[in-house]
Amino acid sequence: MTELTGWGRYPRHPSEVLSPASPKALLPLIAHETGLVARGNGRAYGDAAIGERITLLARGLDRIRSFDQATGRISVEAGVLLSDLLDLVVPRGFFPPVVPGTKFVTIGGMIASDVHGKNHHRDGGFGDHLESLTLALPDGSTVLCSRDQNPELMWATIGGMGLTGTILEATFRLRRIETGWMRQKTTVAPNLDSAIRALKDTSDATYSVAWIDCLARGASLGRSLIFAAEHATLRDVEALSPSAEPFPSSKLGRLSVPLDLPSFTLNRLSVSAFNELYFRSGAIKAGYPFLVHWNPYFFPLDGIGNWNRIYGRRGFLQYQCVIPTDRAKSVLGHILERVSQRGTASFLAVLKQLGSSRGDISFPLEGFTLTLDLPVTDDVFSLLDELDRSVVEAGGRLYLAKDARQSPATFEAGYPGLTRFRDLRRAIRATGRISSRLSARLGI
Repeated sequence: MTELTGWGRYPRHPSEVLSPASPKALLPLIAHETGLVARGNGRAYGDAAIGERITLLARGLDRIRSFDQATGRISVEAGVLLSDLLDLVVPRGFFPPVVPGTKFVTIGGMIASDVHGKNHHRDGGFGDHLESLTLALPDGSTVLCSRDQNPELMWATIGGMGLTGTILEATFRLRRIETGWMRQKTTVAPNLDSAIRALKDTSDATYSVAWIDCLARGASLGRSLIFAAEHATLRDVEALSPSAEPFPSSKLGRLSVPLDLPSFTLNRLSVSAFNELYFRSGAIKAGYPFLVHWNPYFFPLDGIGNWNRIYGRRGFLQYQCVIPTDRAKSVLGHILERVSQRGTASFLAVLKQLGSSRGDISFPLEGFTLTLDLPVTDDVFSLLDELDRSVVEAGGRLYLAKDARQSPATFEAGYPGLTRFRDLRRAIRATGRISSRLSARLGI
């Protein structure tokens, strides 16, 4: 048995770990074992990628099956890392249609979580761009899912957290880009109301995201920097940085956290000092466009190896909720006020505007999503239970890929497609056979 955790390092569970090197080796395991779930690169924050009994490591499924540079159509196995895909396609003038906040995830994990990027308000989630996927069912057989073939199974699998079977392969189309730069414009928002208004005002931008100072209080509650961006054209690069290479190297310098930091290093003073420095340095660049390498724009924390160790041995909880637009200001304001009072929230808190989603238990809905990191302490769970009640009352929900502790009642209140998802799980005989610690905890 191996002790496994998610990226948040909480909770910790023992699991038998199996590492099939190919789809052929994986299928008999699925057919003959129970209480298992697939795991990509372990970047789900909580217990979604830990099997109730057995965890199947999918990183061995790491082959590029085909890539048509004329159309941008690509087929990959589910264990391919997004970082490896980017290294392949960006120099060739392509970019994935949607990327999450880290590139160290697998394509299968992106589908299972139906990841949403900084462009969800315009382009939807990663699942919206899938042409097809190949799924290994609980009996060990395989099935092709697309909008024309087995569409119900496809939309249950997109955002289904690996609970319909094991994703083996996926086909989707990349978007064309002229350079590896982003043309970014920063807007300063002095409070939450102006931050929400600024995100609405930048909804025409392909990418838009707000860094939010989660410790600001009073009149400055929710002060933010909004980063709107487009893939820079050759003309943009020539105008803003004539000496820049169109496709700069992706091998940027990377720091690393060598050990677990003591819990006392994260306190109101240290986090407030960082937030003040970050806010001021960002505000200096506000108001005019400038070029940013695609890597730090999309993946700001990937430049720090093992950054989850900042929160110490006990780990941290990433709390991500989405609130419908008409209730967003009041509910998010309450959340920020309560977190600010506590004083030990995340350095990089994020606010984004989302559109709707089609997956049975996909996370996005039309509204605003807030993401916070909170160190695991004895009192954090009661605080989050309180915040959950506000989220549920507002018609919102929590993201399963980040969750490590919500209750079954909170989950069921937020996902109206859950009954359909459970029915499909029963129909394909996945109940009990495909089971993660998350699904067991929430009764999925």
